[in-house]
Amino acid sequence: MATVTFDQATRLYPGTGRPAVDGLTLEIQDGEFLVLVGPSGCGKSTSLRMLAGLEEVSTGRILIGGRDVTDVAPKDRDIAMVFQNYALYPHMSVADNMGFALKIAGVPKEEREQRVLEAARLLGLKQYLDRKPKALSGGQRQRVAMGRAIVRNPQVFLMDEPLSNLDAKLRVQTRTQIASLTRSLGVTTVYVTHDQVEAMTMGDRVAVLRDGILQQVDTPRNLYDRPANVFVAGFIGSPAMNLLELPVTEAGVVFGGTVHPVPAGTLAAAGGTVTLGVRPEGLEAAPAGEGLAVTVDVVEELGADAYVYGRTVLDGREHTIVARVDGRRPPTAGSTLHVRTVPGHLHLFDVATGLRLPDQRVGGHDDSATAAAIR
Repeated sequence: MATVTFDQATRLYPGTGRPAVDGLTLEIQDGEFLVLVGPSGCGKSTSLRMLAGLEEVSTGRILIGGRDVTDVAPKDRDIAMVFQNYALYPHMSVADNMGFALKIAGVPKEEREQRVLEAARLLGLKQYLDRKPKALSGGQRQRVAMGRAIVRNPQVFLMDEPLSNLDAKLRVQTRTQIASLTRSLGVTTVYVTHDQVEAMTMGDRVAVLRDGILQQVDTPRNLYDRPANVFVAGFIGSPAMNLLELPVTEAGVVFGGTVHPVPAGTLAAAGGTVTLGVRPEGLEAAPAGEGLAVTVDVVEELGADAYVYGRTVLDGREHTIVARVDGRRPPTAGSTLHVRTVPGHLHLFDVATGLRLPDQRVGGHDDSATAAAIR
């Protein structure tokens, strides 16, 4: 097992003016499951491919287990990669697919068969060893791809959106299996996804990228409770955080007819306006005439909970609002819902920079220092 270090790693493709990955500095601990997440084109897959040796590092370094592998060939990095499309050989059996890399490496047949059998038991594939990939379901093919990685006993697992070809139900089931499996093996894992729900449920830590730049890396809980900037706040969480540009007074932030007190240090840094963030569960129903009046457009009923998507007017401007309500007594489309904020659930960001304002307390936690790595 090994640590992984990105040291100012940059990838600039020829003929482009902006790096695909720009000065990535990130330390991944031995045995840690780290997820790289962000929208399409943010540089997460490029970062993974740089680690695998499939993309050149323009400047900076990459280390595995303390060894500089920046210029080391992929086959000599002691990593195993699981691809989005499984990359199985259709003419080979499951056993041959799983053991092919060992065969190429010259591992004796008896040892090769033993390692394949152990991985098949671990993944519930023992009864499928003689089948061809076409006779397997998508989830079973993904487990074969995992098995091919496991038999190599690598220092690091690399996974590039391995669940994107599965249906929604199977994705949930398989992501649980992958997270449990990698933790039981204790192998350092770097996992790429564009699905922030997947990232939050699987990672020990999550690194959020945007336009090739690392925005924040932290535990899923800290990312959710203390986003370092407006981008992370809007990207992490489903449905997304409500973000509104609002005026501030000497007393605090005016929201829905209520002035919310803000520490003096935050007010001094804010200027005349702030971006206020509040998650859907940070809004609660209020008596008619109180709080913020929201015109209900759509109601998503999810059983115990429901999400209201609506519109409200603040300072002469219309804003969209999402609020979580009781799923058994949801409002109807076209009605007016009054909401107010739950104490301790506001987030404030600088309008100009997008950075989180200091000295906030969110959910009872002191937030004067964020775990951010921002350029």
